[in-house]
Amino acid sequence: MSPLRWTCKSLRVPAAELAAMGHNVSRTAIGQRLRAEKFSLQGTRKTEEGAEHEDRDAQFQHINKSVSAAMAAHQPVSSIDTKKKELVGPCKNNDRAWRPQGNPDAVKMHDFPIKELGRAVPYGVYDLTTNTGWVSVGINHDTAAFAVNTIRRWWLEIGRILYAQAEYLTITADGGGSNGSRETLWKRELQALANEPCIKIVVHHLPPGTSKWNRIEHRLFSFISMNWRARPLVSDRVIVDLIGATTTRTGLTVRCELDPTFYPKGSTVSDEEMAAINIVRDPFHREWNYTICPSNHPDRAVDT
Repeated sequence: MSPLRWTCKSLRVPAAELAAMGHNVSRTAIGQRLRAEKFSLQGTRKTEEGAEHEDRDAQFQHINKSVSAAMAAHQPVSSIDTKKKELVGPCKNNDRAWRPQGNPDAVKMHDFPIKELGRAVPYGVYDLTTNTGWVSVGINHDTAAFAVNTIRRWWLEIGRILYAQAEYLTITADGGGSNGSRETLWKRELQALANEPCIKIVVHHLPPGTSKWNRIEHRLFSFISMNWRARPLVSDRVIVDLIGATTTRTGLTVRCELDPTFYPKGSTVSDEEMAAINIVRDPFHREWNYTICPSNHPDRAVDT
């Protein structure tokens, strides 16, 4: 492997270094001493969130106020996000599950994408009021068109039935990704969605560095991961079935469907299309909080 060099910092290394300094001590003695001093082998832990935005708490207060008001008025409120892309095929899935002794599921030694199977892209909509989830499993790219089409499918199949008298739909989303606050395609697709059922869509983005605080992460996605732990996701059908079988003792139910549509990357939005978006921005952090109104709605505003 020269000139690449590999090293392993085992207890033999400090034992040899101490011996070179005149201290004849074994690696076993060093291990005993480390344990006596409360040292142990540990990995890293993700705790550092980076710099906080000065209005992070204020934005959460703003979101909470808006969401609480919408739920009190019996208006739909959804938390949305993309779950981690998953390899499709006989690949390792983390954690452990009960199986007959000595009979683990056989998977590939190396987790490389299988060209014929690719990756699955789960995008979720979590209804805060009913504690229910909808997940579309895409088969190609996580784009704004895919994100909005997932919301559309949830609304047409479930949302408009549960909230027949709804005047607006409130969405909480991360600040980046396919549903990012700066994503122009996201706003154009939301405009098309608002025009179809003729309903206002109120959007609130979480402040930077807080994506794991999104409600869908710990009320839906975490339970999906627990439900399919240690199970190879060998096909799209297996993924859809495992997601759809996710339940909790508190009443969570999930509906999951495959979305076979091809969503191309790199779609652009023209200045004319942006000018046609009927967007009303909130006075507080207008880039994070805004409402997309139907094109023929009287609340007409210019996005500047």
